[in-house]
Amino acid sequence: MTLARPRTLPALFASLPEPFAASFDPDAPWALLGEPLDAALARLPSAAIAVRLLPEVHLAGDRIAIGRGARIHPGVVLEGPLYVGEDVEIRPGAYVRGGVWIGDGCVVGASTEIKRAILLPGARAPHLNYVGDSILGAGVNLGAGTILSNFRHDGREVRIGTAGILRTADGAGAAIPSGRRKLGAVLGDGVLTGCNCVLHPGVVVGRETHLYPGVQLRSGIYPERSVVKLRQDLEVTPRAERP
Repeated sequence: MTLARPRTLPALFASLPEPFAASFDPDAPWALLGEPLDAALARLPSAAIAVRLLPEVHLAGDRIAIGRGARIHPGVVLEGPLYVGEDVEIRPGAYVRGGVWIGDGCVVGASTEIKRAILLPGARAPHLNYVGDSILGAGVNLGAGTILSNFRHDGREVRIGTAGILRTADGAGAAIPSGRRKLGAVLGDGVLTGCNCVLHPGVVVGRETHLYPGVQLRSGIYPERSVVKLRQDLEVTPRAERP
């Protein structure tokens, strides 16, 4: 299914797989993490594992489906309900908590944690990542140490900042309520993050945008096909001589 361009948000996904295409709201893409994700996982059989798992892989919970060609390495913990597509690789020590849908050809890296998330085909969280209550578009790649934070310290609803995009009648900046206390990031197709990026709760990034290493994004909407740079002023001075 080809998706129309959102009215207020940047273009995100060229297409969505069948469990989610009919439920997609281009002005509230994070809504897929609610009832649509629950419904897709509820339709899974109690156990549909098409590959041989090593004894060192730990399964917990119910409704775990793993497609053909998936490679699940030793030390992985998988909690249902969980869908793992074909040719997915989940590397040693990864922790995939219940309520996750991982599309074909995705990579979940060593010591990476995935919680309540949707990974579209070809998305990669390959090195020491945390992905909480988030959607990764097709072909997304998270740099090593990238964190998608999903919870405000005050426990309030996550709202999507819209400075420069939406305005109230008096000209003040508006914010989009998400209806969720936990919401990480929604990353469009082909988004790339550098090492050690931190995305605060409620970030939406348009497709094919690149984030420099070390970038921290506050809640907000970031355009498609852009580069988000971090500039640093470095000072290098001679070391003092020891007495």
